Amino acid sequence: MGAKLESLGLQIGLFTIRQIEAATNNFDVSNKIGEGGFGPVYKGCLPNGTLIAVKQLSSKSKQGNREFLYEIGMISALQNPYLVKLNGFCVEGDQLLLIYGYLENNSLARALFGPEEHQIKLDWSTRQKICVGIARGLAYLHEESRLKFVHKDIKATNVLLDTNLDPKISDFGLAKLDEEDDTHISTRIAGT
Repeated sequence: MGAKLESLGLQIGLFTIRQIEAATNNFDVSNKIGEGGFGPVYKGCLPNGTLIAVKQLSSKSKQGNREFLYEIGMISALQNPYLVKLNGFCVEGDQLLLIYGYLENNSLARALFGPEEHQIKLDWSTRQKICVGIARGLAYLHEESRLKFVHKDIKATNVLLDTNLDPKISDFGLAKLDEEDDTHISTRIAGT
C-alpha cells in the first residue's frame, strides 16, 4: 500500500499511530464522536492544541483499503470552504486512519433534532446561511471542481457545522465521479 500512497503525490500530512493514539487517548470510548459507514470517528487533540477528528477505517477487507486510498486521493483534491478538510492520514500496521479538522458543532441533524442538550437554536438568517453554504459546496462538487462529483447522499447528518455554524459537506459514501470525457457517470465509492 505504501507505493500506492506515494503515487498519489498528496499535499497532506502523514501522522504516526503514536501521535494519533496520544491525541485520542488510545481511542478512548469517551472520545468517540460518531460512527461512519467504514468505522468509528474519534475526537483528538494534537500537542499544539489543534483539535482533530480521526476516522478509523477497517483494514480487514480489500474494499476498506481501496476505499481508504480513494478517499485520500479524492478528498485531498477537493479543497473548498464548504467541504470537510482532510488534514492527513496514518497507515501503520492494521490501522487506516483519516485525520480531519474537528468541527465543534457536529452535524446539522444533531443541531436540529438531537438530544435537547445538543440542539442549537438557529434563527432564520443562520438557517439561510447554512442552506446557501450547502448549495455552494454542492455547486463546487458538481460544476466548479476539476473533478466533478455528484454527492448522492446529501442530508442533515452529512452536513457538519463549525464554530461559526458554517456548513461543511461530508460523507461522499455514495458519490459519483462524473468524468467529463465519458458520456455516462461512473460509480466510485468515496466515503469521508
